[in-house]
Amino acid sequence: MTSRPEELRNRTKAFALRIIRLFRSLPYRTDTQVLGKQLLRCGTSVAANYRAACRARSKAEFIARIAIVAEEADESVLWLELLIESGIIKSEMTVALLKEAKELAAILTASRHTAKKSA
Repeated sequence: MTSRPEELRNRTKAFALRIIRLFRSLPYRTDTQVLGKQLLRCGTSVAANYRAACRARSKAEFIARIAIVAEEADESVLWLELLIESGIIKSEMTVALLKEAKELAAILTASRHTAKKSA
């Protein structure tokens, strides 16, 4: 698992780009666009908020920001699961993306717990 800040910055950015590409491939139907926009917001937010966490001015600010990143990653998992389980997208198309969302959520949650313990 990746844990160095630069590697996670790159990984969260790559995740955001994959989310953008998935959103662009979704059919243009009301239900799909609603779910897709939710995924687009939280999936790209993972990268943006991780960068903000890396610039935190204090341990408390880092903990608060990394908690947001973990929540956004977990929310991405939810929207991906809803898109798959509702039959809007085929699970084969998103297996790797869903796995990445789950891994990022786990890494970021662990990072928050580690930072809280050392605070």
